[in-house]
Parts: sequence; structure tokens; C-alpha cells
Amino acid sequence: QVQLVESGGGLVQAGGSLRLSCAASGSIFSIMGWYRQAPGKQRELVAGISSGGSTNYADSVKGRFTISRDNAKNTVYLQMNSLKPEDTGVYYCYALGVPVARTYWGQGTQVTVSS
Repeated sequence: QVQLVESGGGLVQAGGSLRLSCAASGSIFSIMGWYRQAPGKQRELVAGISSGGSTNYADSVKGRFTISRDNAKNTVYLQMNSLKPEDTGVYYCYALGVPVARTYWGQGTQVTVSS
């Protein structure tokens, strides 16, 4: 059974930092990453990373967020610096399984940035 367990969300002031973690189990994953959903908005991709270390970021977070991955631990991290109120939302970890390309989701962790 595949499980993705997230941690690290919370409340922070604008300009502050948070680090999210997502530990996955039950499969091998090619791509792992993070989406977020703000109140009243659609879920959007924040960042993704392949098992080989290739990364992609939403334009809105480039230069502020860094995604990394520990393949041995099946864990993906999101270091978020210079946080802005518009970064507020529920952050969801996702992982693309192999060999069957199914997407798995974590339960979500709340990130709130106060101005």
C-alpha cells in the first residue's frame, strides 16, 4: 500500500522560511513533488523532481523555493524561503509510481504566511 506522509507546514510571517517533507512508501517513484491549493483557487504545481535530480518550478516560486530528494529514503523536501502571503495554501505532496504510472497524493499540509 502506497503512503505519502507530509510534515513541516505551519504559520510564518512574510519573509520567513519553512521546510516541507514528504516520506513515501510502498512503491518506486519516478517523479515526486508538490502542488498547492489556495482558498478558492485550483490546485497548481509548485515544484517537481525526477529520480535523477531534474527539477522544475512554477515561475512564482523560482529563486525562493528549492526542491530536493533523498532516493534512499523515498523522501522529497521543499525548502521555502522569502515566503509571501500569496504562498498561503494547502501543500500536497505527489509521487508518480513505476512501472504503472499512477499518481499518489499526500493528505496535505497547511502553510499560512501572514503579512
